[in-house]
Amino acid sequence: MKKGIMLLVVVGILVFSGVWLGVKNTDLVFSKEKEPVKNSSLVKKELMLIDKKMSDPKLVLVDSRNGKEIQVVKASDIREEQAAVDLVRSLETKYDQPMIPARLSNDGTLKPGQARIVLEKKPLLDELKNLRAFQREVNVPIIESVPNVTAKTAANVDQTLLASYKTKFNASVTGRTTNIALSASEIDQIVLGPGDRFYYNLIVGERTEARGYQKAMEILNKELVEGIGGGICQTSSTLYNAVDQAGLEIIELNHHSKEVGYVPKDRDATVSYGGKDFKFLNNKDYPILLKVIVNKTIGTIEVQVRAAQQYAG
Repeated sequence: MKKGIMLLVVVGILVFSGVWLGVKNTDLVFSKEKEPVKNSSLVKKELMLIDKKMSDPKLVLVDSRNGKEIQVVKASDIREEQAAVDLVRSLETKYDQPMIPARLSNDGTLKPGQARIVLEKKPLLDELKNLRAFQREVNVPIIESVPNVTAKTAANVDQTLLASYKTKFNASVTGRTTNIALSASEIDQIVLGPGDRFYYNLIVGERTEARGYQKAMEILNKELVEGIGGGICQTSSTLYNAVDQAGLEIIELNHHSKEVGYVPKDRDATVSYGGKDFKFLNNKDYPILLKVIVNKTIGTIEVQVRAAQQYAG
């Protein structure tokens, strides 16, 4: 009897254990079936997207002066060399600006000029052509230089004459006389510190009727023709001879297509707005002043280069 009861207990335990194990195993099977299974096409798309981001990253162009973002481009957009060149040119057009020198006001105070800003094209283009793996930022090298003169350094800048040059014109020719006087007034009292540059077309500006310029004879393709602003080349030529005598460094100089009567052969400096220019820089280690005197009665224009007494000699 006891053996029978023991047998029933053992059988019961085995049955119960089997049921419990079955349930647990079923749960394990169910739990595995409940795990989300990603669609293979979805996985492939995600991998392709990651690969695209890695192979065609976005590049942030950063201004070297202040660390600010200039623009964002895709690496694929500048993979071709010409595309990189075009990008650099567009940035150059956007940021480059020539220096506008300081000027002495009528009351003797110094009026500040405008900084010269230059985007360094070659270093930028070199970096764009040699991007590193995982590079996400490109430093855009922009150099900014303000006029190198202050009220203190410009003190007494008009004391001493370093060089001068004078030319004559027919004062009875109203248009030409007016144009010479107008262009001369834009140059008068300009102060250039050491290393500062002078661009004639920038300083004098566009020669238009709205700005007071008149019709007068000028040289064009070896011919004398009437044009707005005729005579302003006499101003630039007189300026050229004065600064050349002072020993300043000439950066750009162009001659007329035929000889002019107001300066000797090859001593002229032709200019045209948006085209040929006359440029020079102050290569001295002290500020210089440009003083221009026009006598509309007798018909003369004189350009003087002056400096403080301590620098003369």
